[in-house]
Amino acid sequence: MNPLWTLLPPLLVIPFIIGFGEARRNLREGSILVAGVVLFLMNVVLWRSTLAGVSQSSGELPILSNFSLQLVVEPMGVVFGLLASFLWVVTTVYSIGYMRGHDEKNQTRFYTCFAIAIAAVMAAAYAGNLLTLFVAYEVITLSTFPLVTHAGHAGAVRAGKIYIGILMSSSIALFLPAMIWVATQAGTLDFMAGGILHDTGISRFSLAVLMGLFVFGIGKAAVMPLHRWLPAAMVAPTPVSALLHAVAVVKTGVFSLLKIVTYTFGIDTVAASGAADWILPFTAFTVIVASVVAFTKDNLKARLAYSTISQLSYIVMAALLATTMSVSGGVMHIVMHAFGKITLFFCAGAILVGAHKDSVSQLDGLGKRMPLTMAAFAIGALGIIGLPPTGGTWSKLLIAGGSLDTGTWFYIGVLMLSTLLNIAYLLPIPLRAFFKPLPQAAQAQSDPYHDAAHAHLDDHEHSSDAPAACRYAIAVTATVTVLLFFFPGPLTDLVALIPWR
Repeated sequence: MNPLWTLLPPLLVIPFIIGFGEARRNLREGSILVAGVVLFLMNVVLWRSTLAGVSQSSGELPILSNFSLQLVVEPMGVVFGLLASFLWVVTTVYSIGYMRGHDEKNQTRFYTCFAIAIAAVMAAAYAGNLLTLFVAYEVITLSTFPLVTHAGHAGAVRAGKIYIGILMSSSIALFLPAMIWVATQAGTLDFMAGGILHDTGISRFSLAVLMGLFVFGIGKAAVMPLHRWLPAAMVAPTPVSALLHAVAVVKTGVFSLLKIVTYTFGIDTVAASGAADWILPFTAFTVIVASVVAFTKDNLKARLAYSTISQLSYIVMAALLATTMSVSGGVMHIVMHAFGKITLFFCAGAILVGAHKDSVSQLDGLGKRMPLTMAAFAIGALGIIGLPPTGGTWSKLLIAGGSLDTGTWFYIGVLMLSTLLNIAYLLPIPLRAFFKPLPQAAQAQSDPYHDAAHAHLDDHEHSSDAPAACRYAIAVTATVTVLLFFFPGPLTDLVALIPWR
């Protein structure tokens, strides 16, 4: 199947979203679910074809000289395509419950921008060259900007400026020059097994500088100090936070780095040249410092945001360690982290809608009123920590094994310390929800990360569970988080097909 077809479901559903609008919202959201299921089935077809060894690509759209836009199906892209298309369906189900339960405005605009972003994610997943990846990357940034500013209040506008400013400036000032440099050096931007920079005669110093341009130019990977856009964007509605952290934005960033390291540089070239040695300490710093900051945050979404920053640098570290095991672990961690983190954000939104609480200190005894939500939160937390019985166990072990392959014990120590910090800032949340008594009353708190201007906090007597659609979505993602521990085979089989050399 031509991978170009994967762009059609999210794009063709947009006229239906706008046409049905708020007046016929059941039809509007039903059309999105149909498009999502069709897109997921398309990715399943590409997955099965890839396992069968069938090569698939779109035609080329010439842009300049011998540089063109093209989509090519390869195993790493199939992993990302399957993940994003499946979570589009789940997030849409969740959004139906959340957006209605929270009485959000501009829902048609929300779903329209979401569809555009997913189409761009498909283009990034199956990008056949750096130019296609760059264009898709920028479209994702632009299409998610209205989602970040969705609430429309001053805090949302301010967050939107930080979001668009950091992501656009880093890509134009660093990512774009890096792409032009590759084109000049290699004469092509096409992705290639073993890397297109292999045997081009480029110096070690140039490789190191070029690697830095990509790592910091892809701001969506949120390596410090280019991370501020991510916690700022948490003023957006929870479905947007889930989209940013698990489906589109940050995952596109780390996926892009994995793809560039594998198919532009080549893992052997990176390992032999030591091009990434000076950047790896930045990833270690980000992993630890973001975890420490997360520990200090009482606002639930802010804590999860800094957790994401830390977890993203796991994947960047895996890419830069440049071994088959570490990069395989990085690809798997995209999936494992996505399901664990989207579960946590879904739970955070359910807590806000059902219990009108948004701070960790307000969650005492909440497990008695929202047992499914808080049990799912515990599962998601274990997934992020990397403990059985969740899939995050396997990806973290592979990344640690990749560090052993390089003979570098320091980064194993970073992973171990970060895991302890993960336990410290995540597990107390479900523990206090289930084992602490309900307080007599919960007081409102003013917080810049508050999910929306009109979300007020009520006494615990008025708490109830989240809407059914939210609970269904939470149950699905929590279940998959566990299933990935017991049945990682389909994922590992696909990762094993990645052409490293």
